Amino acid sequence: MNFDYDLIVIGAGSGGVRAARVAASHGAKVAIAEEFRVGGTCVIRGCVPKKLYVLASRFHDEFEDAAGFGWRVGDVSFDWASLVAAKEKEITRLSDLYAETLASSGVELVRARAMLTDPNGVRFSNGRSARARYILVATGGAPALAPHIPGIEFGVSSNEIFDLPKFPQRLLIVGAGYIAVEFASVFARLGAKTHLAYRADLPLRGFDDDLRTRLCDALKSAGVEHRAGALPTRVTKCVGGLEVEMSDGAPLTVDCLLVATGRRPMTQNLGLEAAGVALRENGAVAVDAHSRTNINSIYAVGDVTDRLNLTPVAIREGQAFADSVFGETPTTVDYEHTPSAVFTTPEIGTVGLTEAEALARHGALDIYEAQFRPMRATLSGRGERVYMKLIVDAASGRVRGAHIFGPEAGEMAQLVAIALCMGATKSDFDATMALHPTMAEELVTMRVPSRRLTAQS
Repeated sequence: MNFDYDLIVIGAGSGGVRAARVAASHGAKVAIAEEFRVGGTCVIRGCVPKKLYVLASRFHDEFEDAAGFGWRVGDVSFDWASLVAAKEKEITRLSDLYAETLASSGVELVRARAMLTDPNGVRFSNGRSARARYILVATGGAPALAPHIPGIEFGVSSNEIFDLPKFPQRLLIVGAGYIAVEFASVFARLGAKTHLAYRADLPLRGFDDDLRTRLCDALKSAGVEHRAGALPTRVTKCVGGLEVEMSDGAPLTVDCLLVATGRRPMTQNLGLEAAGVALRENGAVAVDAHSRTNINSIYAVGDVTDRLNLTPVAIREGQAFADSVFGETPTTVDYEHTPSAVFTTPEIGTVGLTEAEALARHGALDIYEAQFRPMRATLSGRGERVYMKLIVDAASGRVRGAHIFGPEAGEMAQLVAIALCMGATKSDFDATMALHPTMAEELVTMRVPSRRLTAQS
């Protein structure tokens, strides 16, 4: 069979770009199709702009804390339009850089939507068609709204929240995951009266309960009003903004409603059915450990597979795919010790098992905990507390989980992940010299477990 390319990648996000570049480095002829901007969710409407907004919001605390260290800051004000413009300039720079990197790697960028026509065929929205030995689907995910709520279309998703034409003085966020709590933390510090509504009793389902409790308290301290167990039942436009009827009977009037109730794989209108590609019940592309679908010529990586939806995971999957298929080095991805961070203020950094997960897998656990004021809070007077937790398998001594709540928790979790990936034991942590004065030194100075847990207890 004659092919125009060895590989066509659909979607120029983090996973697709990495796969295209690496495949080209192995000598493959590669094209990548993107209908929007190069860089995907992370660069354009996710990790990068979100972290920029997080950093902007933290100046609120910085200005307040400065007085305790002898600084006289004076009156300060925040300009939303300036932040939006600065963000746009940076993500445009990064998007252009991604495109330049693809070109320098020998990858052809097709700025068009792509749709599968058969297991080896692709039709582009610009009218072109092409055939490839392999096709990689890397279209990512998109926000999922709640269509059963009347008026929910008046809300915005995490795609639009970055570019609101006017700063919302009153904001309702619906959801309890990464996106919801991060934006609650950001907008509360930027000056919005922020409400956070979610179904459960605590935000961040799936995280360690000790982190969830502390995050909830920290958001309340920042001024976020929690509406646990309450969700919108109807949204109506009114003169003052949006009138939101809540399931607990207490209505809200807000300027903006952010719906952050989850994301869905972007598999619609890609021609996957025509190519015979099997989908999971939630619409995600079903793949094996090598990211291969049920069709031998078609693979998928990243959020479109709904395995572990994090940017570094998509990049690792793209790398593994290209090395396996074009580099003749069969490679799979180990998800076991994937660190993650929640960029609230203070932030969460975590790697490994939660206490509940570890207890279900291991017979007995030793739990080590530390709580203290960060040094900056001693002079600023802020009531912030750092919390650290190590979960240790009592039988082997291996550290099975590390959970941190405090400044730079994400940075610490990245380094702790190396130790856990290498199978470090608590005695390895104990044998590591502390670096003083740092917050991270507490990770190697906890000597006495706060409690022992067994499956029976």
